[in-house]
Order: sequence, then C-alpha cells, then structure tokens
Amino acid sequence: MASLSLIVVTTDTTTTRSHILHHTSHLPSLNLLVLPHVDVSHILGPNPPVVARIILTMLESLPLVRSSILSMNPRPSALIVDLFGTPAFAMARELGMLTYVFLTTNAWFSAVTVYSTVIDKKMEDRHVIHHEPLRIPSCKSIPFEDTFEPFLDRDDPMYEGFLKTAREIVSADGILVNTWQDLEPRSVKALLDRENLGGIVKGAIHFVGPLVRSIESKPNAKNNNVLQWLDEQPGESVIYVSFGSGGTLSEAQLTELAWGLELSQQRFVWVVRPPKEDDSSGTFFDVGNGNGSCNDDIVDYLPEGFQERTRNVGRVVLMWAPQAEILEHPSTGGFVTHCGWNSTLESLQNGVGMVAWPLFAEQRMNARMLTEELKVAVRVNNAMDGSVVSGEKALSKFGSSHESLCLMTKDCLNYLQGPIMKSFGA
Repeated sequence: MASLSLIVVTTDTTTTRSHILHHTSHLPSLNLLVLPHVDVSHILGPNPPVVARIILTMLESLPLVRSSILSMNPRPSALIVDLFGTPAFAMARELGMLTYVFLTTNAWFSAVTVYSTVIDKKMEDRHVIHHEPLRIPSCKSIPFEDTFEPFLDRDDPMYEGFLKTAREIVSADGILVNTWQDLEPRSVKALLDRENLGGIVKGAIHFVGPLVRSIESKPNAKNNNVLQWLDEQPGESVIYVSFGSGGTLSEAQLTELAWGLELSQQRFVWVVRPPKEDDSSGTFFDVGNGNGSCNDDIVDYLPEGFQERTRNVGRVVLMWAPQAEILEHPSTGGFVTHCGWNSTLESLQNGVGMVAWPLFAEQRMNARMLTEELKVAVRVNNAMDGSVVSGEKALSKFGSSHESLCLMTKDCLNYLQGPIMKSFGA
C-alpha cells in the first residue's frame, strides 16, 4: 500500500501540530511532519500583508522541507503542494519527484489563474484602466468590481508574485481542483479542453471536489455553549455570521452589522473579532481559543448594551466557532459569509442559504458566482473601497425587513433541493 507523508509549514507549530494530530489520529498510515517555526518578522517588518508573510515563510522553510524529504525511506515519488507551495517545485524536480498543485478554490478562479500566464496586455489595460470586464475564454467574464486584487496594480509586487505562481502551476505534472463538473460545467469544460485553457497547462487537471472537513462523530453539545444553545432553537431559525479563518471588519462595518442583527430581531450566532482598519485579513494568523466565550476587549467594540439586548436571540463568540457543526445543525437557516471557498462548500453541502459579504482575494468572484449563477445567495452592497451600507438593509434582501432574509433563506434551501444538491449525492 502506498504511504503518505504530510509536511506542514506553519506559523504556529504547537497549535497546528495539536490540531492536525487530532484530526488525523485515525490514519495510521499517515506520516506527519510539522516543521519548526521559521521567524520571518525581522525580514518583513511590522504589519506585512498576509500573502507576503505566507510566501516568505514558505521560501525560508524550503531547506527544512528538502531535508525532511531526503530523510524519508523510501523517497517520495511525488510532491503535492497548495497555491503557496509552488516554490518547492524546483527542489522536487531536482530530486526526481513529480509535481502536483492542489487548488482549494473553484474552477472559475482556476481558469483565471491559468489564463493570466498568456493574457493579452491590451485586454488587461481595458479591464484595469477602462473597467471593462476581463474576458476569459469560454468562461464567465470578470466584472471590474469583482476583479482579483493583484490585477488592479501591475506595478505592485503582488501582481508579479501572482504571475510567477501561475506559471509554476501551469508547469506542474498535474493540477487538483476542489470543485466538480455539475457545479461549474462551463469553467470545467474550458479547463479540460486541450484546444482551450487545457492547452495552456502541462499536466492533466483533476476535479476532486467537493472536499470538506467531515464531522467524525456527533458533537457533544454539553461541551460547547453554542451547540447547546442551537439545540434549543427552532429549525432553520438561526443566522450564522462568520468571516472565515482571518476575515476582519472595520469598526464601522462591525458596528453596522451589530445594529443590523439587533434591529432584525433575527436569531444569530456571530463570530466576532477585533476590528482592523484597512486590513480585511487582519486576524489571519490569530488562533481562536474555541471556548465559546467573549472577552471584554471584544465587547468594547460592539454597541453599548448590545449583548444584553440580544441575549435572548443571539450568541456572540470570540474568534472561532465549530463552523462545520453549526452549518450542519438543523436550527441553522442562513449564513453571512465572506465567500471563502471552503466555507462556501460547507454551506452548499448542508443546504444553507448565504448572504455574501466578500472581503479579499477571489472572494468577490465567488460571491458573483453564488448570487448570479448558482442563485444560492444574496449579496451585501459593500463597495470595493470597503464602505458599508445600513446594517439592517445588509441583512435583508435590499430592503429593511428581517423577513426578507428569512424568505431568501427559504428560496435558497428550496433551490438546493434541486440539481445542485443532487450533484453532491452523485
């Protein structure tokens, strides 16, 4: 039987190792190697962009990755990395290993990544300067307001970094994408067609989704305040509000969302983080304690008396909550989400309608797909500059009544009983 070794490059060795060991303890054939933490703070300076920190951590960890591979017996025959691990390809080829990249995103963004290596600069000028849609062969065009951030400034190092990553991806021996044909038939077809986008890549593209974290056993609600509270609520009556692993709102956005939840009188579970100005991924590297509590620092950022006024209808959770369990819970009826792809798949799998509030990276593209193509979400009217609308309107279908959100959720759930959910069960 083939063996599998998992090499983990991390910014928090102790916490990551504990988390991975917990979720892989039932896989005795897995060889887990959590590399020592590499400190890059002296290179980056204060408050570096998330992507810059991830990439530099990966680059500085390459000698450790190499030595780990050389110590294995037998030597691995293939290396599979994520989007940020492609700098390891040169080392893998030197060691005679096949190279694969696993894209934890959808086919549409994968198509954009592949096409960016050959894109016509004049076409890109029309997109960035004149705000024309960016046309991707045989795929949905990208409206300027939903464009991928690196395209906005070609002089920014982030743009060249994205292109370098894209070139490494198309040179891989194989590409794995966390989606499936029935969900995105148009983009999948274009990527598989060797006369189309498929002709740009060296290796085969494999669509392996949906891959989401499974819940090994029924969670013990007594050990989690949120799940215990959900057990006491009516079916499909609770809105879950969370912006992923590190999504962060500004103070103005946080305040508007709080007022929107309170005025709507809708039951809710809200994962709250301290606000960050001009940094929508500001808590990406912070680790939540997951104890279902909220400290005074968080309370200070909420409208005065918010928790007291909403204590009968909602729960505020600090930093982290058991998302997979919450979305699976029968009391959960809607999800205010940043539209990260993992969160999107978890919501689709459980038939939970979404309110799309994208923050960064390709999330605006995801929101566009969810609202216009799949029709399983409505979108908060927040502009590219991060400005906010009235919180009460943000939680309704462009109106002022919380009933609209309830109707939206029902519509989404009814839709998901059709071809989308059937494709999950296929």
